[in-house]
Amino acid sequence: MKVTKTKIKDLIILETQIYPDKRGWFTESYNQQAFDQILSQLNQPKARFIQDNLSLSHKNVLRGLHYQTKPYSQAKLIQVVQGSVWDVAVDLRQDSSTFGQWFGIEISAQNHKQLWIPAGFAHGFLTLQDNTLFTYKTTNFYAKEHEYSILWNDPDLNIKWPIAPNTEIIQSVKDQHAPSLKKSLLISNFYTN
Repeated sequence: MKVTKTKIKDLIILETQIYPDKRGWFTESYNQQAFDQILSQLNQPKARFIQDNLSLSHKNVLRGLHYQTKPYSQAKLIQVVQGSVWDVAVDLRQDSSTFGQWFGIEISAQNHKQLWIPAGFAHGFLTLQDNTLFTYKTTNFYAKEHEYSILWNDPDLNIKWPIAPNTEIIQSVKDQHAPSLKKSLLISNFYTN
């Protein structure tokens, strides 16, 4: 498995080995032992995944930016099995030198990339194709009372989403009315958790 570090500490890109033949291809999309070894080499704690999530989205659906507070903060391992997304992670870790910075990457069924997002990040994605199947493993259960959102186009974050002019973005009502990063962190008491 190829591992690429990003500009944000602890946030990494994983690429699985693809074995093509005349039938198609095969890949080992997840291996606990290999993943533990990668995290160990990066001085990160082992991940214990307890929930898998799968969504189907039309083109131009924007989900996020979402995060959960302690004790329900979640680390995520992101993958796309059909279609493609522009995936974004925002560092919310107070003690991080990259606090408030974001990283974006295209993840698709064709490039077989995965993104490891440690706990303490907000996450969101924009679908680039119809019928995109997006899946991710989490290290904690969904907890509605600990879930918060950040406005996807917060000018303080200045995320460069690949959106053509006059494109209609499809969002949930909750995401449309999400607060800015600063307001969200105050609402969630993130600094005191």
